[in-house]
Amino acid sequence: MTSPKALLILHGKQALNEDVRAAVQARREQGWELAVRVTWEGGDAKRLVHEALDAGYTHLIAGGGDGTLRDVAEAMAQAKTDASLVLMPLGTANDFARAAGVPLEPAQALALLEVPPTAIDLGQAGGQIFLNMATGGFGSQVTANTSEDLKKVLGGAAYLFTGLTRFSELKAAYGELEGPGFHWKGDLLALGIGNGRQAGGGHVLCPGAVVDDGLLDISILPAPQEVVGTLLTLMSDGGLDNIFVRARLPWVEIKVADGLYINLDGEPLKGDDLRFVALPKALRVHLPVGSPLVVEADDLLAHRE
Repeated sequence: MTSPKALLILHGKQALNEDVRAAVQARREQGWELAVRVTWEGGDAKRLVHEALDAGYTHLIAGGGDGTLRDVAEAMAQAKTDASLVLMPLGTANDFARAAGVPLEPAQALALLEVPPTAIDLGQAGGQIFLNMATGGFGSQVTANTSEDLKKVLGGAAYLFTGLTRFSELKAAYGELEGPGFHWKGDLLALGIGNGRQAGGGHVLCPGAVVDDGLLDISILPAPQEVVGTLLTLMSDGGLDNIFVRARLPWVEIKVADGLYINLDGEPLKGDDLRFVALPKALRVHLPVGSPLVVEADDLLAHRE
């Protein structure tokens, strides 16, 4: 009988992670043929995905932060492969994994190899594919300006700390968004175009997003006239969620973006193409049974409405 076969694409910073090493060894002892390849520089994840597929691997594992998970997912989707993906979240934020209920402990994450994969949606913008979310506004600035050293010390709280220290810099951007039956324009503080639910180390922008409905969740936080004072009041009263503008669409375009900088899973969007499209069932991913990001088939129609 042939042993099941998988390849772990591991971010170089995690090469000496003893928990990962122990989890790999345990999985091998359980009968898996599990190889490991480590990234060194940009482009390695994509190259390793293609090498794994050419070698006949049907299970790939992405071990790293949100960027590594996105890179592997993008390369697999572009290859239009039937191979499936396991997520081993090893970053600071792990936003998609946390929302999906993927365990943060390496051995438990690898155990998802035994769970049948689910065909999930991905998002696309400017020729780039994203697994979790496109964000714009103040949250994107915080993500971009949070130092690696601070993340090492504070973990996910580093994003909150950076946001608080830069609160005086809070500025509104102007945007015009359009999609099927949807049009919005005005000043905004934050924008989320989500396949997943949260970004920037746990900030929930798209609380109703799921990954198998063929749609992207749009969340816009309009800018109040008195930005800082109003936001502080809303945050203390727990009423911030009430002022979001939300929609669920197969695609959306940002027609005008003045001062609005977009990130895809934490990476700056390259190019001027600001059309975001859902790619239904673009990738097979091993998610936990009962994952919050997967909608039951009987509830799919109600969710889309």
